[in-house]
Amino acid sequence: MTTLDADDPQAPPRPPVAADAAPGAGSGPELRGTLQHVVDSAAELTAAGHAALTVLDPGHGAVVLHVTSVSPRESGAPEPPAPTTLTVPIGDPAGSSGRLTLTHDRPGARFGADDHDLLRALATQAGIAIANARLYEAARQRERWIEGASAVTRALLTGEPASDALMTVAEQARLLADASAGVILQPTPAGGMEIVAASASVDPEDLLGATIEPGSAVLEQLLGGEPVFIDDSATDPRMTTRVRSRFGPSMMLPLQSGGRLIGTLALPRGRGARPYTSVDQLLATQFASQAALALVLADAQQGRERLAVFEDRDRIARDLHDLVVQRLFATGMMLESTQRRARRNDVHDTLGRAVDELESTIQEVRTAIFALQQPPADAPTTFRGKVLRETAGASAVLGFQPSVHFTGAVDARVTDPVDGQLLAALRRALAAASRRPGCSRIDVAVDARATLPDGRKGVRLTVWDDGVTDDRVTEDGGVGTTVAWLSPL
Repeated sequence: MTTLDADDPQAPPRPPVAADAAPGAGSGPELRGTLQHVVDSAAELTAAGHAALTVLDPGHGAVVLHVTSVSPRESGAPEPPAPTTLTVPIGDPAGSSGRLTLTHDRPGARFGADDHDLLRALATQAGIAIANARLYEAARQRERWIEGASAVTRALLTGEPASDALMTVAEQARLLADASAGVILQPTPAGGMEIVAASASVDPEDLLGATIEPGSAVLEQLLGGEPVFIDDSATDPRMTTRVRSRFGPSMMLPLQSGGRLIGTLALPRGRGARPYTSVDQLLATQFASQAALALVLADAQQGRERLAVFEDRDRIARDLHDLVVQRLFATGMMLESTQRRARRNDVHDTLGRAVDELESTIQEVRTAIFALQQPPADAPTTFRGKVLRETAGASAVLGFQPSVHFTGAVDARVTDPVDGQLLAALRRALAAASRRPGCSRIDVAVDARATLPDGRKGVRLTVWDDGVTDDRVTEDGGVGTTVAWLSPL
């Protein structure tokens, strides 16, 4: 019950009412300190035994702040009967912000009209402080989302792979939204949507692969590029994923740009977490639009870069084939013709070695042409490509590029598990050669037309290097180390 009695003879002497009972209210972002000052002033100026200020979260009605001030009571004083209470609402331009309540704990004490006026003045000061703090926080929140979107754009345009780009968006959005997880869903061939990238504070791997199956009520909205806002993922009948029981409030936002739907950005919070406000939803939706545009631009940029690389590689391969190989072949023909006419044995032998060297060079150039024609961003799938990848990787340690020769239908004949065994042997041989002093040349040869001692068809891998060893004489009388593996096909 609220009683206003200015003429109560039992009322204690009233302290003077200050022109500004709460100086500095709303002067900065320190909302709790300002509101505590308001409550203390209310208790002191009205001689109330208890003062409380409750701030409500707009749009949800949840109490987010409760500040109290209690006047001291003499030790041993009896507990008062039902106290007299005076409550004044606190308002700001956006609507109701809470309430300011005073309570008398002295028997017979009553609040007067001046107390009511004073409390309304203090409530106005508190309302201004709350409104200013909310505006400040909204500005900071908007600034964080804008900075986050800019950071995502910068990261995506540096040329990182598509999977890393999606992870960047999920991680940044999770942090900005203060969500338990940030996930990216993309359409599946079966007509559903599957989580393909996940960032979470706990067990993100468990989220990957979770699917919204066809027929879900929410799926039509997501595939149509519409945002979906969920109050409680665990109980909402529209949610059908196996991980929905872990989460509460959630936002599911389209990653869409220029009519192209890349996927959906989902930002679920934990069970019982505070719901998303309309401001949260607006800022997250704007972030998703910016991230989708950055993903499209990054994909287009990578496409242009890949095309430029392919065009350059194709040009180099054509030049090698049309100019270098043809000239080498013509030179070899000339030397063979000269060799047939040569009468001195030493000249004949020298020309023979020159012809062999030219044939070896032609084989290396053709191997280089093949390597240039492979997509640089894709892992090789053929045995020839895997051998070239191993030797190219070893060149970084060796300081030079090993030479590679292929004979026969290598890609057609060398398959699993033989290819894995030979690649493991090749890695061991390259590593051993890199440790030998004076190693400046390595020759790798793969012959798919070899024959095993028992007559079966096989493949021979030979690795030769010129490094210094205790036994430097090879099978052909040269100086160096030769290691060979022969496997059945």
